[in-house]
Amino acid sequence: MTTPRTFSESWYRVANQRLCLRPSVQVRRQNFRGECWMVLENPVSNQFFRLRPAAYEFVARLRPDRTVQEVWQQCLERFPAEAPSQESVIQLLAQLYFANLLQYDSAADSAQLFERYQKRRQREFSLNLLNIMFMRFPLLDPDRFLARALPAARLVISPLGAVLWGLVVGLAIKTAVENFDALRLQSEGVLAPANLPLLYLGLIIIKTLHEFGHAFFCRRFGGEVHVMGVMLMIFTPMPYVDATSSWGFRSRWQRSLVGAAGMLVELFFAGLATFVWAGTAPGTLHTLAYNMMFVASVSTVIFNANPLLRFDGYYMLSDLLEIPNLSQRATRQLRHLGERYLFGLKRSRSPAENRREAAWFTAYGLTSGIYRVVVFAGVLFAVADRFLILGIVMAVVCAISWVTVPLIRFVRYLAASPQLQRARPRAVAVTAGLAVVVVVLLGVVPFPHGLRAPGVVRATERTEIVGRTSGQVEALLAGPGAPVKRGQPLLKLRNPELELELAGTRARSEEVNARLLKARDSESADIAPLTQFQDSIRAQLEKLAQDQEHLTVRAPHEGVWVAPGIEDCLGRWVNRGQTFGLLVNPAAFEFVAVVRQEDAEALFARRIEAAAVRLSGDSATRLPVAKWRIIPGEQRTLPSPALGWQAGGEIPVTVEDNNASRAVEPFFEVLGQLEPRDGVKLLDGRSGRLRFTLEPEPLLQRWFKRLWQLVQKRYQV
Repeated sequence: MTTPRTFSESWYRVANQRLCLRPSVQVRRQNFRGECWMVLENPVSNQFFRLRPAAYEFVARLRPDRTVQEVWQQCLERFPAEAPSQESVIQLLAQLYFANLLQYDSAADSAQLFERYQKRRQREFSLNLLNIMFMRFPLLDPDRFLARALPAARLVISPLGAVLWGLVVGLAIKTAVENFDALRLQSEGVLAPANLPLLYLGLIIIKTLHEFGHAFFCRRFGGEVHVMGVMLMIFTPMPYVDATSSWGFRSRWQRSLVGAAGMLVELFFAGLATFVWAGTAPGTLHTLAYNMMFVASVSTVIFNANPLLRFDGYYMLSDLLEIPNLSQRATRQLRHLGERYLFGLKRSRSPAENRREAAWFTAYGLTSGIYRVVVFAGVLFAVADRFLILGIVMAVVCAISWVTVPLIRFVRYLAASPQLQRARPRAVAVTAGLAVVVVVLLGVVPFPHGLRAPGVVRATERTEIVGRTSGQVEALLAGPGAPVKRGQPLLKLRNPELELELAGTRARSEEVNARLLKARDSESADIAPLTQFQDSIRAQLEKLAQDQEHLTVRAPHEGVWVAPGIEDCLGRWVNRGQTFGLLVNPAAFEFVAVVRQEDAEALFARRIEAAAVRLSGDSATRLPVAKWRIIPGEQRTLPSPALGWQAGGEIPVTVEDNNASRAVEPFFEVLGQLEPRDGVKLLDGRSGRLRFTLEPEPLLQRWFKRLWQLVQKRYQV
C-alpha cells in the first residue's frame, strides 16, 4: 500500500456526500496487543469490519445532515495529529460501501444495495473458482437447533467437561501406545480400495462432529451461527459451518477456544473410537473406528492445527498473537517489499506497525506459501496414486487457478495499476530483468552437481567365521577382539558321535582290507566289488577326518576376530553352518555404497570428476576415494542392515525379510578404495556417505529430470 496523502484529487467525488452507518450495524470494542480496535458487525450478512479508533472517530460522526467534508474538517480540527487523510477517507468509505455498512439518504440506495450485494456474490463466486480446492456451498441455518440444544451443551463446555476430555484422551493415548504394532500394521491398508468407503464415512462423521464443535462453542459464548453447508475440500464433500460471529468476542481466549473446538471434539470422539477399536474383533465396526482415529490424527496435524493453512490453527494463532487478518497483511507485506525495494515506490507503506510485526508478516507469508505448495503437491500425488485421471484433472485446475490466473493479474497490475503510474517503466524493466535472470540461472548456468549414496566401511579382507561341522563348544582359544594370525585356533568343538563314527568307519576299513587280501588268494571274482567298497570307505574316512579337523576352528587369514557374545556359546551344541563371528583385516578398507536406480544415470552416463566419503559422526572429515568400481548388475541384498529403514537407514527394505537387509527396489553397488587419514579410525561396518562430484548441470534440467523420474516411477508412464 502507499502512504496516504493529506489531500486527494478525487476528494470532490465524496466531499458533498451525506451518509452514515446503517442503524443495524453493531459496534464492539476489542483490544489487540494493547491497541483498541472497533469492530463493526452487520448482523444481516454476518460480516465484520475492524477500525482503528481514529478511523472510527470519523465514521461515528457521519450523519445525514452533515457532508463528508464537514465531518473530515471537524476531525481535523479536533484531532489534527490522528485525523485520517482525504485519501484514507476515500479508501475507508469505499470499503464500508462494498461491505453494505453505509446508508445513503437517496431513493437509489436500495438499488445500489442490491447491486452491491450482487457484486459481492459475484466476487465470492470468483474467489471460489480461484480457490477451487476448497469451494463452499451454504445449505441451511442451524442457529435455532443450536439455541435449543445449548442447555445440554453448557454441561459439556465446562470445567467438568474439560476433565472428562482429558481423561478420555489420556486413556486413548495409553491404549494406542499399547497397541502400536497393530495400529501400524492396519495403517498399511488405509488407502486400499476396499477401505475407501469406510474411510470416507469416518471422515464425514468426524468432520460433522468437528463443525458442530465450532458451532456449539460459538453459541456458548454468545455468538450466532446461521450458515451450515458443504465444502468441496480437494473435490471431497465435507460439512462446514460459518462461526465468524466469534470474531466479535472481546476475549481472545474465547475466540481461540472457538477455533480449537473442532479439534477438541475430534480428539474426544477419536478417543472413544480408540476404545471401540481396541475392544472389537476385525470387522466393519472395528475398521470404521480405526478410520475415525486415522482421520482425526492426520487432519488435525496436517490441516487443522497447522497455522500455515487458513484453518483452525491459523485463526488461533492470529487471535493469540492479536494480529488480525494475519494472512492478508502478510501478503500485503510481501507486496510492499516488492513495490518499495524493486519497483521503487517510495510512498509504499508496510501494513506492519513495527519491525517485529514486519518480521512476523514476512516470515509467515513465505513459510505459508511454501507449505501450501508442499501439502497440495503431496495431496495431488496421493490422489493420483489411486486415481490417475482425477489427479491429472486436479493438477490442471490447480495450475490454472494458482499459476495462470495470478500471472494474468500480475500482468494487468503492471500494465494498468494506478500505483505504478510514475514507476511503471522501472516495474516492467525490473520484472523482465528478474524473469531473464531466473531463466538464465535455472536453465542456462551450470551449477555444481553431486550424487550422495549411503554406504558402509568394509575391510578389503574380511571373512565370516562359520562352523564347518556340528559339535559342542568346548573352549575358546582366542579372545574376541584380539589380533590373530593365519591358521591360529579360535575355538575348540567336541563331537562324541563323530568320534564313534570315525572309529566304526576305521574298523570297517580294516575288515574290507582283510577280505580283499583273502579274495586275492582264492576268490578273484570278489576283488572288484571289494575294491570299490574300499574306495568308498576311504572317502568317508577322509571326510570324517576333515570334520574332526574342523572341530578346531582356525583363522583363515590375519586380522582381528570380532565375535560379540561368543562366551555365551560355551557348552552349547552348534550345528554345521553356525556363524561365530567375523575376522577383519584392518590393513585396508573399502567403502561399499548403495546407489538407487533413479541415480544410476549419473553413474553410467555422466562424467564423475571426484569422489569422497564422509563418515557418520565425523562429517567434517573428508576421506578421498582413490579408485572406485561400479558393479553393473542390480543388487537386492544390502551390504549392511544398518542402511535399511528398520535400522534407521534410508533404503526401504521388505517387511518379510527377518534380517532387514533385502531392499524393496534393486540398486547398484559402488566399491571405493579408501585412503587412510591421520586421526580417522576406520572400523568395519561404520556407516557414511559417498559423494560423487559430477560435471556441472543447470538446475532446471536437473529438476525436470527428477520430476520425470518420479512420474515414471509412480505411474509407469
